[in-house]
Parts: sequence; structure tokens; C-alpha cells
Amino acid sequence: MSLDNLRREACVTAIDHQTRRHFLHGCTTGMGAMWLASQNASQAQAANRFQPIHDARNPLSPVAPPLPAKVKRVIYLHMIGAPSQLELFDYKPDLERLDGKDCPQSFLEGKRFAFIQGTPKMLGPQYPFAQYGESGAWVSDRLPHFAKHVDDVCFIKTLQTDQFNHGPAQLMIHTGQARMGYPSIGSWATWGLGTENEDLPGFIVLLSGGRQPRVGKALWSGGFLPSVYQGVQCRSQGDPVLNIADPTGVTRDSRRTMLDTLNKLNLRANAEYGDPETLTRIAQYEMAFRMQSAVPDAMNINDEPAHIHEMYGTRPGKESFANNCLLARRLAERNVRFIQLFDWGWDSHGAAKSEALNEGFKTKCEQMDRPIAALLNDLKQRGMLEDTLVVWSGEFGRTPMRENRGGTEMKFVGRDHNPGATTMWMAGGGVKSGFTYGETDPVGYSPAENPVQLRDFHATMMHLMGMDHNRTSYPFQGLDQKLTGVKPARVIEEVLA
Repeated sequence: MSLDNLRREACVTAIDHQTRRHFLHGCTTGMGAMWLASQNASQAQAANRFQPIHDARNPLSPVAPPLPAKVKRVIYLHMIGAPSQLELFDYKPDLERLDGKDCPQSFLEGKRFAFIQGTPKMLGPQYPFAQYGESGAWVSDRLPHFAKHVDDVCFIKTLQTDQFNHGPAQLMIHTGQARMGYPSIGSWATWGLGTENEDLPGFIVLLSGGRQPRVGKALWSGGFLPSVYQGVQCRSQGDPVLNIADPTGVTRDSRRTMLDTLNKLNLRANAEYGDPETLTRIAQYEMAFRMQSAVPDAMNINDEPAHIHEMYGTRPGKESFANNCLLARRLAERNVRFIQLFDWGWDSHGAAKSEALNEGFKTKCEQMDRPIAALLNDLKQRGMLEDTLVVWSGEFGRTPMRENRGGTEMKFVGRDHNPGATTMWMAGGGVKSGFTYGETDPVGYSPAENPVQLRDFHATMMHLMGMDHNRTSYPFQGLDQKLTGVKPARVIEEVLA
């Protein structure tokens, strides 16, 4: 064999033994190596991702959390419109002394406001404060019932957001993003952990105050997660869920027969096409059937004893925050994973009597005070506060300056939006009781120490539920999406019991 033939044969043999991976790695442009590195990184990232494995027939089947969980369920109380922390929890004597004086220009430079223009006046607290409990927590006289429970509460006084308008800020605190299309905290919880009660949704939403949030159902959306994990809105007046009852002339037995037939058709379609959404559809039909019995029972507060109605201040048959707090306890008893309450009417700009700190704000405090105190007391006396996390918040804080419009002082007293600092609190499983974390400056405008970003709060909530915020992700649009986003986040170890 000639030398040329030997060289040609050796070359062919080398090519036969060279894999595509080797070729891409060694090609002269280096692009192949870059692609392989990205593939290896993606595979490593996917291997580190927490991927819950639910029963194929039941996408809400309970899943053991990857970390030790401190809580089994969450009750989140959101006051739509952002209550003023300076009239509730963050007492500032210096602000009281500055009341009525021109705001220092250093407070205004580089700041964005929703309405304030020119030089506003400083505004002292509108109600007297006192210290309560062994912890000595400051609470205003607007919350006399809640004040008795401060030793069960962990306050965070330096929560910050980068959104100063209501809609984006509400999305931010519930989904981690200021844009629509992302899953809410409750959806992440039910996707990651499922729920222990197969007759009720894992994520239930209750509304009060007469209006929905500005961005509506986006706050309890499943986003890019499968739709079965979105929140189910229930009503405290009328049928708990729309169309929960069968049409006239349709019996429960006939409904069961119809579903059995439909399930057979769906199972046949699944065997033929293998689409996992078909099994999800069967599970949702079955859940809806079970809900027809379970939801009316869970949402019926009429059978509660008189002393419970007195404690909460409930009025059966009416839409109210008090009714929803009692319903939250009933749903928690039935092991619903995530219970979200929204109460509208806390936007205290002072543009009208209903929005004035010295008028409408008082009414809202009266509507909130007794029910929240009752909820904490009820959970505690039933031994449920140990494994239930109760969260209270608005979407941002309020300014230490009095709001003006067009640079003119208004008739009613109000405060503008302040994303720089607000107070939120948690109570129950896994958090320190009778504890305050973070401190704002002497007028309550910005953090003086220990600022808390929303993503840190989200990471802490997930940790308490037994999920690692870094590993709990879902692939979407080329990114492993997380509730805490792409910026670094930390669990606030200082507030953990």
C-alpha cells in the first residue's frame, strides 16, 4: 500500500472514531466549545433544581419538602392600598416634633413621588402610641385588640421595594416581578408542595372591601406554571364559587356518570397521544366534583358558636374582612396550603374623606383590628399557630411628609407612597415571637439599619415552608425562573426561631 493510501486510511479511521462532541470542541472557531460549556452548565443547573414529583393523576398531591419545614400552611393578609406604618407600628417622636414644618430639601432630592410636588410639610403621627407586652412593641391606639398579641408577632420595619405605584408594587410583593405573567407565592407553594386536602384547592383567595386589587387575578395567577396551581377565588357572600351547584334537573349521580364517561374518553386520548395535560384535566374535573360538597361545608360559618362570631365580629351572609379571617381559620383547619386575603380600601392619600388618615383610615382600622386579633388567638388556642405562618403587609410604605396636590395642601390629611421603607409582620411557625427586626431613620423615611428587600422576604417564606429559593425554579423562556428573581437573595436568619 502506498504512503498516500496509508495516510488516507488513517484519516478516515480518525474521523470514524471522532464524535460530534469532539469535533465541536476542537473546531477552529471555538464556538463548539462554548456551546458544549453552556450545555454542561444547563445540565448541572437542572440537576440542582428542585423538581416536585406529583402523582400523575393528581397534580396537587402532597410532596415532601426538600428542607425541614417549619410551617404547613400560610395565611397571607394583604391590605390593598398600603396602610401607613407611621399611624400603626413605626412610632417616631422626632416626626411628631417636626409636624407642620417644611420638609428638608435633602428628603426630596432625587426622589420620585406619586403626587407630592414642591415643598410639602412634615406630618407627625396622627394617633397616640404606647408600648405593649413583654416585648415593648409600639402600637397606635387604632389597634387595641391587636396590641394584646404583639408578643406573638415578629415585626420587620425596613421592608423595601423598587415600585412606587400600586399595581406594579402589588405584583412585586406577590410574584417577585412588577410585570404580569409570573406565578404568585401561593402558586409556587402549591406547585412545590401540593396540598394535603384532596377535596379543596391548595390555594384559595378571599376578597373584601368592595373592590378587587388594581391588577386583579394576576396577583393569584399561576403564571407560567401549570394552571392547576393558580389561586381559586372564593366568595364570603352567595355561592362560595361560581357555578358550584349543578344545574336544575342534574343530580349528583348523573354528574358522576357524566364524569366517568368523560374520564374514559380522556384516558383513551392520553394513551393515544401521551399529553400530560390530559391527566391534569381529569384531575381538575374530579377536584371540581369533590369541591361541590367540600367547599360549601368549609365556607359555611353559620355553624360556628356564638362566642366565635363575637370574637371575630363576623356577620354571616355578608362580605367582610372579619368573615374572611374566620374562613381562613376554617380553611387552615382543613389543611389548605395557602390562604390569601385581600382587603381593599387602605390608600390614604387624603384626596377625599374616605382616604383621609383622620377619617376613612379609622374605619379601616376598626374593620381590621378585632378580626386579626381573633385569628391569632383562635389559631393559638387550637394549637395551630405552631405550624401556620400568618403574614400581614401592604405593598409599600407612606411618606413622613403630608401629601399635597400641585404643591397645594389638601383639605384632608394623607401621605404619599414610600417604597423606601414599610412595616410588615409575621406570626406563627418558625419565626421569633415578640421580636422586631430593622430600624428606620428618626422620621421613618428610610432604613437606618438592616434593610430587607422583597426577595429576602420571599426567600425567608420559602425557607419556612421547606423550600430552597435558589433551587426552587421552573424553566421558562430560556431561564430557570425563581420567585426571588435573578438578583442575590438571602434568608433572614435573624427572624427565625
